[in-house]
Amino acid sequence: MFIANKQPVTRLAYCQYLLSSQINYTLTNFADHSQEYSHDRLNRYLRDDKLKPRLVWEQVKDSIVFSENGYLLFDDTVADKNHSFTIELVRRQYSGNAKAIIKGIGIVTCVYVNADTNQFWLINYRLFAPDVDGKTKLDHVREMFDNAIEMKKLPFRAVLMDSWYAAKELMPHIERSGKIYYCPLHSNRQVDEGDGLPKSAYRRVDSLEWRATEIEAGKNIHARDFPKAHRLQLFRLVVSKDRTDYVVTNDLTQGFNERDTRGVCHSLED
Repeated sequence: MFIANKQPVTRLAYCQYLLSSQINYTLTNFADHSQEYSHDRLNRYLRDDKLKPRLVWEQVKDSIVFSENGYLLFDDTVADKNHSFTIELVRRQYSGNAKAIIKGIGIVTCVYVNADTNQFWLINYRLFAPDVDGKTKLDHVREMFDNAIEMKKLPFRAVLMDSWYAAKELMPHIERSGKIYYCPLHSNRQVDEGDGLPKSAYRRVDSLEWRATEIEAGKNIHARDFPKAHRLQLFRLVVSKDRTDYVVTNDLTQGFNERDTRGVCHSLED
């Protein structure tokens, strides 16, 4: 049983509960396993206390081991609230874990990865609540990316992100900041190995033919709807007999056999 000290509910007590109960993290479960706090008392605490993203940074910044070879990793998750009907911010959305549309709270996260030491730290997050602030997940990632450069002054060389963020609204923005990115493409994404013209030249990424040299060095491609001169390097990664991933980068000199590519692919899979 989780035993809270006989004091008003504090952030420390709440965080200790979250660390000790990573599967069921509801207030009801906390109250059921506490000798001191009732559900109503805990609910009042969370209602009045404002846990802002900056608090995450304040807690971890002194423990981060920075590296010029670091990565920023952007991802999102959905806190399952399928049995909730009145909780604020709950909305129907796709969950990668559930492989279905569920009711939940969407959270977009930013993780700093030290590729030299294989360490990582959560440094920022945003709640996905378009009905409240009108922002998309792309908006949140762009804000956290800019914050990492302009406010936090983080050293890093590359951005890793999910296929959700492989969009023309975000990728050129990262390029203009002088950073490299790696992200998977959906298998039905339309690409062209030529100059983007005519439109009939576009094909699904999973229908491309691969020569042995291209498997090693990648394909230089143009993604549909991007500016004509915009080029990407595409890699085909056979994860298993049932799964093949396609990853693009704006580093046109990248080769699959290089150490960086292997490390990046591991991070994207994780």
